[in-house]
Amino acid sequence: MLSDREREEITEELKRHAAPRGACVDALRIVQNHRGFVPDEALHALAELLGMSAAELDGVATFYNQIFRRPVGRHVLHLCDGVMCWMQGAPAVYAHLREHHGSAAGETTPDGRLTLLPAPCLGQCHCAPALLLDGEPHGDITPQRLDTLLAHCHGRG
Repeated sequence: MLSDREREEITEELKRHAAPRGACVDALRIVQNHRGFVPDEALHALAELLGMSAAELDGVATFYNQIFRRPVGRHVLHLCDGVMCWMQGAPAVYAHLREHHGSAAGETTPDGRLTLLPAPCLGQCHCAPALLLDGEPHGDITPQRLDTLLAHCHGRG
């Protein structure tokens, strides 16, 4: 099911596209903005509204690493695991997250504050290792710099 507000926002978005399918990414983001992720029941309702199969829409949703198909923590950290980041120290950052913050790749910390998601490439090779924290890019990440970033975001909720 979609809420009245979600349906209203999606209907407005549909007006900007020649075909309903063209609004699928924006529609997924609308649902996610309201719920924090895109649950199955919303995906099915959204697929019907857009004239797509649920499998097609799920394929779109899972292609984009900023669309979440399951609940995530209050803060989302995408840590690049591309070759350059890996060579410049990403394994130490992953290990630090696991050992000191209780989060492994693909997991949310027990307190629900942080979800760690690997990213195939963030296009930030010039400042590797790099990450996105709540959508903001950060580079030259060390375990110490990561702790500073996480302390700041934990202060925000």
